[in-house]
Amino acid sequence: MKRTSHLLSLLLLIGLVWYSFYSLMPTKISDESAAETEFSTARALVHLEEIAAEPHYLGSPGHAKVRDYIVSQLEALGLEASVQEAYDLNQNWGQLVKPKNILARIAGSGDGKALLLLSHYDSAQSYSHGASDAGSGVVTILESVRAFLASGKTPKNDIIICITDSEELGLNGASTFVNQHPWAKDVGLVLNFEARGSGGPSNMIVETNGGNKNLIQAFAEANPDYPVASSLMYSIYKMLPNDTDSTVFREDGDIDSFFFAFIDDHYDYHTVNDNYENLDRNSLEHQGSYLMPLLSYFADADLEGLKAEEDHVYVNLPLVKFINYPFSWILPMVLLGWFILLGLLLWGTKKGALQGKVWAKAGGVFLLTLIVAGLLTQGLMWLLYKVYPQYGEIQHGFTYNGHYYIVAFVMLTLAVCFGLYSRFCQGISRANLMIVPLVLWMIINTAIALYLPGAAYFIIPVFFGFFILAYLIKYPEANPLLITLLSAPAVLIFSPLVQFFPVGLGLEMLVASVVFTALLFGLIAAVTGAFPFNKYLWKVSLFFLLIFLITAHTQSSWSEERPKPNSLVYYQDNPEQEAYMLTYDGILDEWTSAVLGDDPVAADSLVSSVAGSKYNTGYSYGKLVQNANIASLEGSLTADTLNANRFTLTLEPKRNLQRISIYADTSYHFKALAYNGQTIAADSSGLVWPKRRSNFMGVYLITDSDPLTIAFESADAQMPEFQFLSYSYDLLDRPEFEIPKRSAAMIPSPFVVKDAVVTKDRFNTTEMLPSVQDSIAPQ
Repeated sequence: MKRTSHLLSLLLLIGLVWYSFYSLMPTKISDESAAETEFSTARALVHLEEIAAEPHYLGSPGHAKVRDYIVSQLEALGLEASVQEAYDLNQNWGQLVKPKNILARIAGSGDGKALLLLSHYDSAQSYSHGASDAGSGVVTILESVRAFLASGKTPKNDIIICITDSEELGLNGASTFVNQHPWAKDVGLVLNFEARGSGGPSNMIVETNGGNKNLIQAFAEANPDYPVASSLMYSIYKMLPNDTDSTVFREDGDIDSFFFAFIDDHYDYHTVNDNYENLDRNSLEHQGSYLMPLLSYFADADLEGLKAEEDHVYVNLPLVKFINYPFSWILPMVLLGWFILLGLLLWGTKKGALQGKVWAKAGGVFLLTLIVAGLLTQGLMWLLYKVYPQYGEIQHGFTYNGHYYIVAFVMLTLAVCFGLYSRFCQGISRANLMIVPLVLWMIINTAIALYLPGAAYFIIPVFFGFFILAYLIKYPEANPLLITLLSAPAVLIFSPLVQFFPVGLGLEMLVASVVFTALLFGLIAAVTGAFPFNKYLWKVSLFFLLIFLITAHTQSSWSEERPKPNSLVYYQDNPEQEAYMLTYDGILDEWTSAVLGDDPVAADSLVSSVAGSKYNTGYSYGKLVQNANIASLEGSLTADTLNANRFTLTLEPKRNLQRISIYADTSYHFKALAYNGQTIAADSSGLVWPKRRSNFMGVYLITDSDPLTIAFESADAQMPEFQFLSYSYDLLDRPEFEIPKRSAAMIPSPFVVKDAVVTKDRFNTTEMLPSVQDSIAPQ
């Protein structure tokens, strides 16, 4: 009978793990039969198929098509849509863009702050179709606004729809709206919809300059059906240099935001595989399940009362959905936890249920599982990257077969745990198995209270652990099923975190998954460590470890379903009259080898300081090639007729360019500097960027083939010499080159400039000066 109870406990434990993932997001996809006042994923997909029909990065032909489509759909809803078009100049590093934001407004009955619905319509400059990032956000807003209007309700607050441009290039559309549009001052709250992959549950994160108390309580009152949110993610996000459009609203406008993003299937992010077919329909349904109740709630809420000084701990939990409490409770809860643990230790010892040598031995086994599992993981990960060097080609860090590795390493951890516990902990009572894990979890929670308060909800399962320990002290023969039920909060809260870290941060974070698995095993050791069949379970776990490693191996090669990212760039150095073909790839394939040959040289022996990427990837290999004499820039210098020391260098593109990077030696100092009439402010020294550490002076991202003008006043007697790198994404279309098509098992690399023609030009304004001497005003 007791063995049956243990078997049922194991099945219940497996069921709880499954439910911890199953309950995160909707499983039923709403179709066209959904009521007109409800969100329909099927109706949203009609828009997405149009928006994601082709790449639509800023300046591309598809970019204008998508903008026109969104405008037409807003107008079809009876709204007056407009396009905000203005230059945005980043004062810190000189990025100049002219985004075109799409705006519409639903008038409310009151005069309070407005609710703003936010997403972006530009796709990444990597041939991405932008289906998830962020076509999914755009269509979530279009369909939700349609359903809201169909209800016939008049909101109390104005509702502003803002679909920004140039988010992928530097959050420029959001900056243009917040800093230049009169509606920005009306906004009280932003709901922002994003994606960093093509599937998985959508995570809610808060952006605020103050405390999150009122925002979190309002979110709980809005009561979305599938909240996936935790203050741990909030704390981690605030420490990382990750930015979204919401960041601009917070930093430049002190406007609070909720933003929602799904991050699974990260290998599709910013690639051609971010397309209509690959978007997880459940993820889109999840986005809709957020916006509909939040739109209804915040359309009538007091948006002026959301600011707060206090932060709240919060976490989603199946059945109860969402819990939150003040940060001020954290330290008292930790102190109470230590008090309870000490009391239980004294009481259990007095009753004879706890024996120091016994629980110390069990604790040693628990700590050994952490060490052994961690070391095995590190060693196996090193071996995997040696056996599969191609994994290094995926800059996202999460491989196509990454989910198999997560399960495999969880199985590795369980094999270690079950094996060591079966070998050394047989006959040890369940109460004694819990002491050291609870002590360690209390140490962790103490550190959390001091350094990472957003994770303070970790103590909730620990309190359930105290209850289990107390019950076992009084009733040593307690039914295993009851103990398993009391362990449910730990399983439900921590199981999703085992997957989250490698999915969100890359396979190198598998060690975090392993540590979490071992810590969870110890916390519920009264269940897992006490199975009478642990001597078999470690073998079963090892079997599944091998199964999933073999499965991962079968999915380790490149194919049409798992395409290899690769890149080529033609670089033409006009001052030196030399040209090169270059790649970022660490491993060459038949496509790159067909251009570079079988024995290319290291790129740094040919060129330097002309490569860059999101992950600081530089060119790897290159080859000197015949100069194709691709047209580049034509420059002219004019003098300011009112100030003899000010000049304007005008650069006219001689081909269809998407980007111009600007450089000048750090020895040149500028008293004044402006790009296309947008002034970069001087600092207290009276100079612009007087302490810049590199020659980089900014980048002009071209929307409408407008020329680039650089108005400057030198702080030195010597006139500056400018260098420019001009980019056009047309390498594969130019008749000057014979480059084969990629196979179906290849895609352009994300995060780097690829399939591009890059030309370098130098303009010495001292040499250009004689041509403008006659127009210079007398001093």
